[in-house]
Amino acid sequence: MDEATTAASTHPNTQESQDKVYLAGRSGREKSVEIVTLIYAVFVAGLCSIIYELLIATTAAYFQGDSIKWFSITIGLYMAAMGIGAYLSKFVTGNLLTYFIAMEIALGALGGFSIPLLYFSFSHTDFFIVYYVVLTLAIGFLIGLEIPFLTRLLQGYDSLRVNIAHILSLDYFGALIATVAFPLFLLPFFGIFQSGLFFGLINLTIGLFVLWCFRRALSARAARIFFVASVTIGLLAVAAVVFADDLIGAWNARVYKSRIIYAERSRYQQIVLTRYKDDVRLYLDGNLQFSSLDEYRYHEALVHIPMTQRRDIPKHVLVLGGGDGLAVRELLKYKEIAKITLVDLDPAILRLARENPHVRSLNEKSLTKDPRVRVIAGDAFGYLQKQEFLYDLILIDLPDPNNTGLARLYSAEFYRLVKMNLAPDGLVTTQSTSPYYAGKAFWTIEKTLGAEFSYRRPYHVSVPSFGDWGFIMASRQAFPDLQKRFDPLVETRYLDGDLIASVFHFPADIAKPDGVTVSTLDRPVILDHYLQGWQYWGH
Repeated sequence: MDEATTAASTHPNTQESQDKVYLAGRSGREKSVEIVTLIYAVFVAGLCSIIYELLIATTAAYFQGDSIKWFSITIGLYMAAMGIGAYLSKFVTGNLLTYFIAMEIALGALGGFSIPLLYFSFSHTDFFIVYYVVLTLAIGFLIGLEIPFLTRLLQGYDSLRVNIAHILSLDYFGALIATVAFPLFLLPFFGIFQSGLFFGLINLTIGLFVLWCFRRALSARAARIFFVASVTIGLLAVAAVVFADDLIGAWNARVYKSRIIYAERSRYQQIVLTRYKDDVRLYLDGNLQFSSLDEYRYHEALVHIPMTQRRDIPKHVLVLGGGDGLAVRELLKYKEIAKITLVDLDPAILRLARENPHVRSLNEKSLTKDPRVRVIAGDAFGYLQKQEFLYDLILIDLPDPNNTGLARLYSAEFYRLVKMNLAPDGLVTTQSTSPYYAGKAFWTIEKTLGAEFSYRRPYHVSVPSFGDWGFIMASRQAFPDLQKRFDPLVETRYLDGDLIASVFHFPADIAKPDGVTVSTLDRPVILDHYLQGWQYWGH
């Protein structure tokens, strides 16, 4: 009688003894190799399981917005499916090696190709959520089978008490490495598309190593089928990794319609620049940031309307966001400005503004040609906490609050920091999304600014690529009388005195609604209002 059978026979009433696990427990070197192989399987299983969960949640948040919502839903579905898998594992009897290897091959295929499948569903179908739910549940279910199967496979080598301790500790350690590597290494250097494929390949090695180590415990037919399946899936995954840029390029071309002239996955976001005839467009995480055909309307409104509301030209200006350099271009028209400080989170955007010929042409080399401009790559929230200087004018040109990371930059706490960095007679202006498409979000920003500033003046302009777009000015001091005519102080392409007189009027259908509340870090209501507003219009 071999050692595995002897070990099982000492526990006649346990589930382990009832499963006919054909592990040829051998002595010496062969047994050591078996143990090492199963330990490797435990460690990699923990590593891959967390990576798949993070990748799926990140992809859902990327396409749907609201990262907290999609991470929470993903974790819930994942854990529920794991629980179902763990429970149903007790009904699996017979040669566990066969089931375990088949499961790992299936998991490598599903996990590895989950992100390409989600990309495909987003660009080619209307069933992204269906794909997302099915993949999350299927992968979670298979992962739920892993620990029970591995515990039973290791029954011939040690006691149940020791096995469970070893398996769980290795599984958790693999999960730790995954959670650290994901934000610091995988996303910045590989992106979600290639990372999924890469870990699918790693997952396949579990099946291959177990297949090789325990090949004598399997039938020749089963071993041949598993080997061919693993190699085939592995080759497909390798091919997808090699041609990942081409696949993503084809996906981008379908999503963005126009010809892509630049694409990069930075540490913070997906950056895509497209061109159709004379229209150059910048997208961040799929969201339009500007069109070269009408961006001047937006940036003139952001910069020059606040200038008409001040008693004098500001000497020191802070721009939060605006890494494309277009707002700075407009500010440089004022010779009286002594210093312009621009703070943008993503160095890749700043590099694009400085080096890409299309963007440099639009911003007129604003980030490189004038010594008055100081550029800082950093977080706006963190920069304001340093309180380096009191600015006469602060322009907030940040992306819309479509996720929790951005929603914090539309909170009362953020505006309190803005106030602390503003001169007593200073003025702040923020872009505030569309008062038509996301009206409640727009007026939430106005209400939130009101928690810190006594005086606000909302306004809106027409930007064809965006629609009706809103801005809000705020100050400690009262604004000039609206009856006064405000003329631009510099040359503009869009604004004139008659237009400025009309931008402060809000028709009844976009007037401030009742029940608007302040958005805070603890309760970022701006996020829900924003997503509900734009999703209603199919954006």
